[in-house]
Amino acid sequence: MFNIVKKEGFNFIFNASACESCAGNCCIGESGYVWVTPQEIKDISSFLDMQEIDFRQQHLRKIGYKFSLLENRDQNNYICEFFDINLKRCTIYEVRPNQCRTFPFWEYFKTNIEEGERECPGIIRL
Repeated sequence: MFNIVKKEGFNFIFNASACESCAGNCCIGESGYVWVTPQEIKDISSFLDMQEIDFRQQHLRKIGYKFSLLENRDQNNYICEFFDINLKRCTIYEVRPNQCRTFPFWEYFKTNIEEGERECPGIIRL
Protein backbone atom coordinates (compact mmCIF):
# COMPACT_ATOMS: atom_id res chain seq x y z
CA MET A 1 0.00 0.00 0.00
CA PHE A 2 1.26 3.46 -0.84
CA ASN A 3 1.18 6.41 1.51
CA ILE A 4 2.32 9.18 -0.83
CA VAL A 5 3.34 12.57 0.53
CA LYS A 6 3.88 15.59 -1.72
CA LYS A 7 5.29 18.96 -0.83
CA GLU A 8 5.25 22.10 -2.93
CA GLY A 9 8.62 23.04 -4.41
CA PHE A 10 10.15 19.54 -4.39
CA ASN A 11 10.77 17.53 -7.55
CA PHE A 12 10.02 14.26 -5.78
CA ILE A 13 7.28 12.62 -3.78
CA PHE A 14 7.73 10.41 -0.74
CA ASN A 15 6.23 6.97 -0.24
CA ALA A 16 5.99 6.86 3.56
CA SER A 17 5.20 3.13 3.36
CA ALA A 18 8.85 2.58 2.43
CA CYS A 19 9.77 3.29 6.06
CA GLU A 20 8.38 -0.13 7.00
CA SER A 21 11.09 -1.93 5.04
CA CYS A 22 13.90 0.57 5.59
CA ALA A 23 16.72 -0.08 8.04
CA GLY A 24 16.42 3.42 9.47
CA ASN A 25 18.73 5.13 6.99
CA CYS A 26 17.61 8.58 8.13
CA CYS A 27 18.54 7.72 11.74
CA ILE A 28 21.83 5.95 11.01
CA GLY A 29 24.92 7.09 9.13
CA GLU A 30 27.33 9.96 9.34
CA SER A 31 27.47 12.06 12.47
CA GLY A 32 25.17 15.02 12.40
CA TYR A 33 22.78 17.14 14.36
CA VAL A 34 19.15 16.53 15.20
CA TRP A 35 18.16 19.93 16.48
CA VAL A 36 15.48 20.19 19.14
CA THR A 37 13.53 23.27 20.16
CA PRO A 38 12.70 24.15 23.75
CA GLN A 39 9.13 22.89 23.19
CA GLU A 40 10.38 19.61 21.70
CA ILE A 41 12.66 19.17 24.71
CA LYS A 42 9.63 19.57 26.99
CA ASP A 43 7.54 17.19 24.89
CA ILE A 44 10.20 14.47 24.69
CA SER A 45 11.14 14.68 28.36
CA SER A 46 7.45 14.45 29.30
CA PHE A 47 6.97 11.50 26.93
CA LEU A 48 9.93 9.76 28.61
CA ASP A 49 8.56 10.69 32.05
CA MET A 50 11.76 12.55 32.88
CA GLN A 51 12.50 15.89 34.44
CA GLU A 52 13.53 18.31 31.71
CA ILE A 53 16.89 19.05 33.37
CA ASP A 54 17.68 15.31 33.52
CA PHE A 55 16.71 14.87 29.87
CA ARG A 56 18.97 17.75 28.86
CA GLN A 57 21.91 16.29 30.79
CA GLN A 58 21.45 12.70 29.60
CA HIS A 59 20.25 13.02 26.02
CA LEU A 60 21.37 16.34 24.54
CA ARG A 61 24.57 18.04 23.50
CA LYS A 62 24.83 21.80 23.38
CA ILE A 63 26.20 23.26 20.17
CA GLY A 64 26.55 27.02 20.50
CA TYR A 65 23.17 28.18 21.73
CA LYS A 66 21.23 25.17 20.34
CA PHE A 67 20.68 21.58 21.44
CA SER A 68 20.97 18.35 19.45
CA LEU A 69 20.05 14.77 20.34
CA LEU A 70 22.96 12.52 21.24
CA GLU A 71 24.18 9.74 18.98
CA ASN A 72 25.51 6.28 19.70
CA ARG A 73 28.32 4.75 17.67
CA ASP A 74 28.80 1.25 16.29
CA GLN A 75 31.72 0.06 14.14
CA ASN A 76 30.62 1.94 11.03
CA ASN A 77 27.90 4.45 11.86
CA TYR A 78 26.42 6.98 14.17
CA ILE A 79 22.91 6.14 15.37
CA CYS A 80 20.36 8.45 16.94
CA GLU A 81 20.13 7.23 20.51
CA PHE A 82 16.35 7.04 20.21
CA PHE A 83 16.47 4.67 17.23
CA ASP A 84 16.00 1.05 18.27
CA ILE A 85 18.40 -0.78 15.97
CA ASN A 86 16.80 -4.18 16.60
CA LEU A 87 13.20 -3.11 16.06
CA LYS A 88 14.19 -0.62 13.32
CA ARG A 89 12.03 2.12 14.73
CA CYS A 90 12.12 5.41 16.61
CA THR A 91 11.34 5.04 20.31
CA ILE A 92 10.07 8.63 20.57
CA TYR A 93 8.22 8.62 17.24
CA GLU A 94 5.07 10.27 18.64
CA VAL A 95 7.11 13.27 19.84
CA ARG A 96 10.04 13.17 17.40
CA PRO A 97 11.59 16.54 16.53
CA ASN A 98 10.30 18.54 13.58
CA GLN A 99 13.58 17.86 11.78
CA CYS A 100 12.65 14.16 11.77
CA ARG A 101 8.99 14.82 10.93
CA THR A 102 9.88 16.78 7.81
CA PHE A 103 12.39 14.29 6.38
CA PRO A 104 13.00 13.90 3.41
CA PHE A 105 11.51 17.30 2.57
CA TRP A 106 14.60 19.28 3.55
CA GLU A 107 15.82 22.24 1.52
CA TYR A 108 19.13 20.42 1.05
CA PHE A 109 17.50 17.64 -0.97
CA LYS A 110 16.00 20.12 -3.45
CA THR A 111 19.43 20.37 -5.07
CA ASN A 112 20.93 17.08 -3.84
CA ILE A 113 18.23 14.61 -4.79
CA GLU A 114 20.72 11.86 -5.65
CA GLU A 115 21.97 11.88 -2.06
CA GLY A 116 18.39 11.82 -0.84
CA GLU A 117 17.63 8.80 -3.01
CA ARG A 118 20.67 6.95 -1.61
CA GLU A 119 19.51 7.65 1.92
CA CYS A 120 15.75 7.22 1.53
CA PRO A 121 14.10 4.37 -0.39
CA GLY A 122 10.79 6.25 -0.26
CA ILE A 123 11.87 9.11 -2.54
CA ILE A 124 10.33 8.92 -5.99
CA ARG A 125 11.41 11.49 -8.58
CA LEU A 126 8.72 13.29 -10.51
